Amino acid sequence: MLFRELNRGKCKTYLVACEETRDAVLVDPVKEKLERYLAILAYERLRLTAVIDTHTHADHRTASFDLRELVGATAIMHRRAPAPHIDRHVDDGDRIPLGAIEIEVLHTPGHTPDGISLHCRDRVLTGDTLMIRGTGRSDFAGGDPGEQYDAIFGKLFRLPDETLVYPAHDYRGNLCSTIGDEKRSNPRVAGRTREAYIELMNNLGLPLPDKIQECLQPNETALDDDRLRFPSLVELNKVRQRAARDVCEALQSPSPPFVLDVRETEEWSGELGHIPGSMLIPLKDLPARVGEIEAQKDREIVVVCRAGVRSTTGAAILIGLGFEHVANLKGGMLDWNDQRLAVDR
Repeated sequence: MLFRELNRGKCKTYLVACEETRDAVLVDPVKEKLERYLAILAYERLRLTAVIDTHTHADHRTASFDLRELVGATAIMHRRAPAPHIDRHVDDGDRIPLGAIEIEVLHTPGHTPDGISLHCRDRVLTGDTLMIRGTGRSDFAGGDPGEQYDAIFGKLFRLPDETLVYPAHDYRGNLCSTIGDEKRSNPRVAGRTREAYIELMNNLGLPLPDKIQECLQPNETALDDDRLRFPSLVELNKVRQRAARDVCEALQSPSPPFVLDVRETEEWSGELGHIPGSMLIPLKDLPARVGEIEAQKDREIVVVCRAGVRSTTGAAILIGLGFEHVANLKGGMLDWNDQRLAVDR
């Protein structure tokens, strides 16, 4: 197995390759390093078969969409990932083949709902769930410190103590740790109860990442279009959220809401289907096509996407355009399908 960290900075990108077949994957590639990755792959005579993001990043743009387009690599993320154009959605216990190597997926949410760790032979790539002498923050992008604690203790800390730990970020110059070292010496979790961990994480008082406005929503939407002004985090946080069952019941009422789906066209008729009676306007087209729903301005509008993230952006855009009765389908079509509610395909 060929294994290298490629960035030499606080944001980590890992190359994992099978030396027999020359198949390779890149984990958490950074858009600004795209040319470097292509050069290394060519120098090592490797074929990039997949790109994997361990979670939706808030401090840098992912290169996964570019690599998918340039070299035909399969884009892989957890099923809760909000972005479109993901070729394979994985969940806990899934295996990703790589020549003679197999990568095991561990669902390790908490920093984000779509967080995964990748266990491969003697090492585990922990994303931003578990860092070296730290853990990823859980105070935005749907984070949950309780889920993070459960993922660390229920999955990562059940790996053998000698398992090597490679996180997605490090701010102190560390290269690697082990599960045993983190059990004993990580000040965030060592000797701390679940309740104490939640209390700690809810009161860190950290500033938001410097590039969150430039990076988070573009990564969530796979959009890089100057015509679309992304709402601020303040605007996003003002969007009213409605649960799937609540929306389903409202659709049976005498005055049902108007359902607007902002996914891509291929998602509309894909595996998750769409809510019967809903209208499709992809997010990238919403500002230009808003006139098509002007007649619905006095009705409640429920905006829908895959995971409830892109649709929050869509709802905030509508509110900014003067629509007053707007809500978001929390959890998106994933929650709708998980509750076995009606869909059309």
